[in-house]
Amino acid sequence: MSLHYYCRHCSIKVGSIERVSLYTESLGFQLLSDQERQEMLSYEDNGDIKVLTICEDCQEALNRNPDFHLYETFIQ
Repeated sequence: MSLHYYCRHCSIKVGSIERVSLYTESLGFQLLSDQERQEMLSYEDNGDIKVLTICEDCQEALNRNPDFHLYETFIQ
C-alpha cells in the first residue's frame, strides 16, 4: 500500500509514501471526522490511498487572499 498526496486546489502531486505496510493510526487519519475522511481520502483498486492536502503555493495564495477560502478551486 502506498499513499499519494495531491493538492486539493491545483491537483499537483505533493508527494508519496511508498511502503508495503502502513498503519493509518500512525498517520493520524483516525483524528479526522467521517466527513473529513470522505472529502480527503480515496481508496484505489490496488490498495493505494489518495490523500487531498494543500501545497505550499496554494497555501501562500490563501494567506495572501483570505477570500479564496470561499472557493474549492481558485487556480486559473
